[in-house]
Amino acid sequence: MDFMQSLRHRWHAVDSMVCVGLDPEPAKFPAHLAGRPDAVFDFCRAIVDATAPHVCCFKPQIAHFAALAAEDALQRLIAHIHAAHPGIPVILDAKRGDIGSTAQHYAREAFDRFDADAVTANPYLGRDSLQPFLDRADKGVVILCHTSNPGAADLQDLIVHADDRAPRPLYQHVADTIARDWNGNGNCALVVGATWPQQLREVRAIVGEMPLLVPGVGAQGGDVAAVVANAKSADGTGLVVSSSRAILYASGGEDFADAAAAAAKALRDEINRYR
Repeated sequence: MDFMQSLRHRWHAVDSMVCVGLDPEPAKFPAHLAGRPDAVFDFCRAIVDATAPHVCCFKPQIAHFAALAAEDALQRLIAHIHAAHPGIPVILDAKRGDIGSTAQHYAREAFDRFDADAVTANPYLGRDSLQPFLDRADKGVVILCHTSNPGAADLQDLIVHADDRAPRPLYQHVADTIARDWNGNGNCALVVGATWPQQLREVRAIVGEMPLLVPGVGAQGGDVAAVVANAKSADGTGLVVSSSRAILYASGGEDFADAAAAAAKALRDEINRYR
């Protein structure tokens, strides 16, 4: 199955729209992992194995691994997910976007080196900067639209006059452009933060059934009920609700993996209550 097929299958097979963000921070690891030469991989693998029954996908954040010189651990972790939990897609959170041959190399990095099923991408250099990703029809391209951080409004809410249409915020123009012009292979999704429920509703109205990756619940304070009410698709799915710290560090003890599983299941159940 390609990325979109795998994602839709997981929504229904395990009744979950939860995505676990894999953002390793060794300072927060349980004490019994301290000093292990492969602690990053060991921690993340334990989280993956414990939470897999409750999730629709995993989302490792590349900077958290690269800053630790742990790209090898990331590569092995994605390979482990594919081998031990086949059918659960992996979104590489890299927010790539560049021009020419550089974009081609970023696509090869995400899809060929790391074997991710999808990658997050930045659209603000234009379509040519994402074309090497869009051309990989079997892979997902999860494009920034209205991000979860407070500073998102600095630029993403600016009013744009374009296409002989009524003026509208930039994020709406981005959503419309991607849904109308860039999604020829049906492999695009958009990032819209849980901290912006009105924008979630507006983007859903623009893009129809396109999946939305929704960060910002948990530690960032996004409201699950508001996310589901404003952003679910017509069949009650359409969402990839991402949580990282609230799941990864649910416990600082040796029971960290069990606590993470309980937190992922609790988020799944909370989402489903509002569907």
